[in-house]
Amino acid sequence: MTQPPNGFWAQAAADPGRTVLTAPDGEDWTAGRLHAAANRLVHGLRAAGLRRGDAFAVVLPNGVEFVTAYLAAAQAGLYLVPVNHHFVGPEIAWIVSDSGAKALIAHERFAPAAIAAADEAGLPAAHRYAVGAIDGFRPYADLAEGRPGTPPEDRTLGWVMNYTSGTTGRPRGIRRPLPGRLPEESHLGGFLGIFGIEPFDDNVHLVCSPLYHTAVLQFAGASLHIGHRLVLMDTWAPEEMLRLIDTHRCTHTHMVPTQFHRLLALPDEVKRRYDVTTMRHAIHGAAPCPDHVKRAMIDWWGKCVEEYYAASEGGGAFATAEDWLKKPGTVGRAWPISELAVFDDDGNRLPPGELGTVYMRMDTGGFRYHKDEAKTAKNRIGDFFTVGDLGILDEDGHLFLRDRKIDMIISGGVNIYPVEIEGVLLGHPAVADAAVFGIPHPDWGEEVRAVVEPAPGHEAGDALAAAILRHCEGRLAGYKLPRGVGFVQEMPRDPNGKLYKRRLRDPYWEDRPGAL
Repeated sequence: MTQPPNGFWAQAAADPGRTVLTAPDGEDWTAGRLHAAANRLVHGLRAAGLRRGDAFAVVLPNGVEFVTAYLAAAQAGLYLVPVNHHFVGPEIAWIVSDSGAKALIAHERFAPAAIAAADEAGLPAAHRYAVGAIDGFRPYADLAEGRPGTPPEDRTLGWVMNYTSGTTGRPRGIRRPLPGRLPEESHLGGFLGIFGIEPFDDNVHLVCSPLYHTAVLQFAGASLHIGHRLVLMDTWAPEEMLRLIDTHRCTHTHMVPTQFHRLLALPDEVKRRYDVTTMRHAIHGAAPCPDHVKRAMIDWWGKCVEEYYAASEGGGAFATAEDWLKKPGTVGRAWPISELAVFDDDGNRLPPGELGTVYMRMDTGGFRYHKDEAKTAKNRIGDFFTVGDLGILDEDGHLFLRDRKIDMIISGGVNIYPVEIEGVLLGHPAVADAAVFGIPHPDWGEEVRAVVEPAPGHEAGDALAAAILRHCEGRLAGYKLPRGVGFVQEMPRDPNGKLYKRRLRDPYWEDRPGAL
């Protein structure tokens, strides 16, 4: 095993024939081919007028074009703005306009939303590019056609500018200052060392979630920069993931608990069909993982099941399987480059064991919310920032999350944490997914409401609701029990596992004074 040169570009120059990427259609790409594609894109974007510090947005599925855009921005001093391709036109238009993106690259699969977004944002026709065919968009090939595959001049490090999910309003961009140095002067894959992932020649990273998600792109990009091959999934399916792990001998991946839950629901004969013993790190985050789901995954996949806590703004904490088994429920201890603290509502730092709002501080530099200095200042205490999660630090520095402050239910003056109830609901075999939130109550202020996505083969209705409530009665205190169970055909989650709980909760509060 050899230590690869620092950064993808140096590796591509040293060994252009090495396979570095397997596309969703199974096509293999060499380092030299991918390097030339990224270089041509830089030359094309510069010919279109983009300069250091400018931004361009992409509405793309997982594929070579997304990885090419990432590599191009990272060596041209540009901001790459990944857009959730499930957004509709006005949502995409907001991000394109707010980020100041000077170009938009979209896939024909998302043509209606891309056209509406480009029109609403007022983006010039000359700066609209389509992978495939979109009316009014120039072919993506126009950016690269006739451009040299050699590295551009004046190479300088760029960043990804992600937009937060917008659970409390419009999404805001996470903007970090450009350092003004060569890409090779930054160890772009170094943060994977936090998780024990080394630059081994035989490591293969499986991309099984959308690259527009902050962590998914960061893990994929870092893996590429330390010499790992990427295997890309376009659309996630549980058995297909197992097949790819087996076929490509994948060693690490980034996952979310929803994927765990659906993998575990596969028939035993399907699970036994595929070898997953090559996996060294199945790292999950982005949403709470019920204890019984975590235990079942560890029983199946072994000690490779690991957890982290972070946000688009930064992180964070990390827990190995051993850490979690010793302290079930923990999301880990602080990263070496981070510090964790818990504060009360008055800004006082709380001692171990006391519940408060979780704050983090990064040693690697700060950020600001693009065009929103008020939000930037509001979510900080000194150098610490928060995304609104509630939690406890124990004496050993292990963090235990309780819920997001915005999701906490207050019923009769008692705090109730939905994530605990959701974990119990997911333990019922008829429940494929679950959400818990507070709805108005004239005496208590709020009462607990549950919404369930039935598992295949189970029919929504009064009988199933009664069975689910009986399941909860022996596992939750009376004040935590849902006062009603509703059903949906599919839970409103994005592919990263994040639940759009407001879509379920807000209709109950729309007519209330002061409703958001």
